[in-house]
Amino acid sequence: MNTHTDRDGIVAGLEGARAVHRNLDRARLIEAAVRRGEAELTDGGALAARTGAFTGRSPGDKHVVARPSIGDAVDWRANRAMTPEAFAGLKRRALAHAAGRELFVQDLFAGADPRYRIGVRVVTEEAWHALFARNMFIRPEAGDLQDFAPDWTVLQLPSFKAEPGTDGTASSTVIALDFEERLVVVGNTSYAGEIKKSIFTVMNFLLPAKNVLPMHCSANVGPDGDAALFFGLSGTGKTTLSADPARTLIGDDEHGWGDAGIFNFEGGCYAKAIGLDPEAEPEIHAASDRFGAVLENVVLDPKTRRPDYDDGSLAENSRTSYPLDFIPNASPTGRAGHPANLVMLTADAFGVLPPIAILSPEQAMYHFLSGYTAKLAGTERGVDEPKAVFSACFGAPFMPRRPEVYAKLLGRRIAEHGTRCWLVNTGWTGGAYGEGRRMPLKATRALLAAALDGRLAEAPTRTDPVFGLRVPTACPGVDAAILDPRGTWADPAAFDRTAAKVAGLFAENFRRFEDGVGEGVRKAAIAA
Repeated sequence: MNTHTDRDGIVAGLEGARAVHRNLDRARLIEAAVRRGEAELTDGGALAARTGAFTGRSPGDKHVVARPSIGDAVDWRANRAMTPEAFAGLKRRALAHAAGRELFVQDLFAGADPRYRIGVRVVTEEAWHALFARNMFIRPEAGDLQDFAPDWTVLQLPSFKAEPGTDGTASSTVIALDFEERLVVVGNTSYAGEIKKSIFTVMNFLLPAKNVLPMHCSANVGPDGDAALFFGLSGTGKTTLSADPARTLIGDDEHGWGDAGIFNFEGGCYAKAIGLDPEAEPEIHAASDRFGAVLENVVLDPKTRRPDYDDGSLAENSRTSYPLDFIPNASPTGRAGHPANLVMLTADAFGVLPPIAILSPEQAMYHFLSGYTAKLAGTERGVDEPKAVFSACFGAPFMPRRPEVYAKLLGRRIAEHGTRCWLVNTGWTGGAYGEGRRMPLKATRALLAAALDGRLAEAPTRTDPVFGLRVPTACPGVDAAILDPRGTWADPAAFDRTAAKVAGLFAENFRRFEDGVGEGVRKAAIAA
């Protein structure tokens, strides 16, 4: 229990609020958002909101309160510390800021497995953020709300600014987590993703102590009960590839792997909306075009209010949020057995990784620690060639413990359940970005289907001389030429130089983890 909440569960100090709307349903939240001018309805009935200056997460503004009770369990190399005294002042001023305002409270759950579930109270000053939270977390049954006692509270106030000189923050924007008070304070950002990612961070800290691996991944399950996990950073196809009409969707972003199998943390999906195509992603498009969905920074036609998903003028990171049951083949339980397959996705803009490769358990741990993808040339100022991105565990900003803790849990689970592991490149072939072309989605889907149903595990393979990967040389329905990336380049010597460069980047990144992993993982490392 959070000792800093009153009997009704409202954070102490909010009694001075002008109005507190508790657990409004979807329709009433939408009415409030439109009435208050926070958002507008699309022609399909979704709620379209804009986040202003912050169109994505602000990882440099995230803080964890350093208390003796958590000690060195937090990886302080990668997490910014805040003193208890600074947090106390921040909390006091945030509560004072909330006084006199109209507030929206949602009581929700995180974790589909009741053994690991936590109660989450989200307090916001905008109705559309409350709807987002209601979409994204698990909505309790009516009976659960009668005696609801939050384990954690998120106080999200976009109009509240931190004071760097007093609070020790990097800027006036703040996301501060206190594991002793079980409170998150979010200020000066309207990006809704901070709400869910703060609780994801909480789960990522709590669950390893319970022998549960928390994972930034999507998950689905086949008709025979064969579950699959899909790891990948933004833009690698994690949400798209897991939304397979032939398989039941467990969830698209955050899961745990415990003794009984896998379970979703969430009750909704938060997908990238830029370029959303009804033909390529029919389930996601349909879920985004209905009453109850929230579109974030999606441009609307001023006359028809029809969303233009190809217009990135508000944000390249435009998003769509909707309840999981908006997907026709979504699991009603959010749970499945132990995964038969584990897929690590990368969008290699250098064009040197194969479209699919079989990973040994040690290689899986290595690539899990690497968390590789690549940014495209031109997406950032001064970036004129692809840029490698390494995010440990495919979610470094949300992993408060040392990456090796999660990697060892992953290795243990793979060994216990004989999970097959794959590396899939959804990036470029025939050259780097600007010269080659994007890996055909049809080919990726065919390769994944063969991997998940077991056909590819028996295929003939070769060993990649640079990356040490076992690469299938044939797959039904896929042109064999695409399976060898070097052969797709017009200039093989240019491929060799680029591959050596990327291998060197992998090796340089892995030096951070060498002392914290076993000999098997070190041997599986890519040598530059």
